[in-house]
Amino acid sequence: MELTGKKILLVEDDKTLNFIIRDNLEEAGYEVQAAEDGVQAFDTFSKHAFDLCLLDVMLPKLDGFSLAKKIREKNQSIPILFLTAKAMTEDKINGFTIGGDDYITKPFSMEELLLRIKVFLKRSHTDAIESEELNRCKIGQFDFLFDNLTLQNGDEKRTLTYKEAELLKYFCENSNSVLSRSDILKNVWGSDDYYLGRSLDVFISRLRKYLKSDPSIKIINLHGIGFRFNASVEKV
Repeated sequence: MELTGKKILLVEDDKTLNFIIRDNLEEAGYEVQAAEDGVQAFDTFSKHAFDLCLLDVMLPKLDGFSLAKKIREKNQSIPILFLTAKAMTEDKINGFTIGGDDYITKPFSMEELLLRIKVFLKRSHTDAIESEELNRCKIGQFDFLFDNLTLQNGDEKRTLTYKEAELLKYFCENSNSVLSRSDILKNVWGSDDYYLGRSLDVFISRLRKYLKSDPSIKIINLHGIGFRFNASVEKV
């Protein structure tokens, strides 16, 4: 799939790093709007359509987490990747809690950054084509449309973040089976990193909240092992 021309919002207050990242992204064929503080970035986001947001965490005027929260209020599904020098578990969990999809920790190589961006953009635009069998399915009383990132039960309709939808899709593909934490992390995040493991619990809690109106659906903790997604799943 052609990914060039996709629009990226880059927010980084280090002028040199901002320039380097923007130059590399544009060289790779992406359209980039760059900002150096959170307030400017949100103003830019409000005026233009983007395919992905790349946010530094430590920003002047409005930090990256607060910016991501405001972006999520306007757009539930756009991929948000954080650039951060922080390695604390609590910071990463906080980022995932407000709707971030992934982290890339400084210092990083441009090759790594470009690969992560490519994976997110490609997944978010092609999973619906490559996995047609789960484009749409019935989960208990819910209709789950992966390609639209929507989960609906009657008049109750929710737009999921891409990572929430990806996790729910993996559960649907493996419903009523024992799933280890490691397998979930490797298949949904591509790594069973300790920090991601802690953050997985945040996503599990979110899905439980979203699905609670149907008591027949349960995400069961299996202590020391992982989870089991107990639900009637029907491909539509």
